[in-house]
Amino acid sequence: MQRKYGSGDNPRTNKLWTFARKNGFSLLMGGFIVLMLVSPDAKAWVLQKLMITGVFNAKMEEKATGVADASFIDFDFETDNGDIQNTSSLRGKVVFINFWASWCPPCRAEFPSIEALYSRFGNDSTVFFLMINEDDNPAAAKAYLEKEGFSVPLYKTTYTVPGKIYTGTLPTTVVLDKRGKVRFRHEGFANYASEKFIRQVEELIRE
Repeated sequence: MQRKYGSGDNPRTNKLWTFARKNGFSLLMGGFIVLMLVSPDAKAWVLQKLMITGVFNAKMEEKATGVADASFIDFDFETDNGDIQNTSSLRGKVVFINFWASWCPPCRAEFPSIEALYSRFGNDSTVFFLMINEDDNPAAAKAYLEKEGFSVPLYKTTYTVPGKIYTGTLPTTVVLDKRGKVRFRHEGFANYASEKFIRQVEELIRE
């Protein structure tokens, strides 16, 4: 007479349970890696946790990386209304420039810190936030900002930006002083809401 197995003594189930117990950590890590590969939100969440360590806090050095021989570089950008402006028109303001895209996990990771910086200086007439969106579909960028509750205004470039400002790496952040001189340039994500970076922006405002 053939034996009938219950759910607790099915040989196949027992083998799977034994395998899972022996390889639980590997399975967990494998699932985590897969999630990281397919989910921008998951990647951004991990990067944000790394930012808490303070290792990725932004800070302005004496010389901006890669632009020592090109301190004044201007380019055109377009507003939501279709108006074309040039960064040279922003003389007299500290300009925070960020090249980003909604599908970019490092961009998502640092965006809350940029929003915090904007909340601090957005109403200051001597500071201008130039968030350059690199999404192929601008509607995707707006939808992302609305979903997250971010209020930083968006712009886009109209022509090629000089390579000493932007090479195509996302995110890339540049800070210009009131004379239009590059005082900070960084490729990769960073925390722009740190106390030190905020103090450095305040120093540029006072210059």
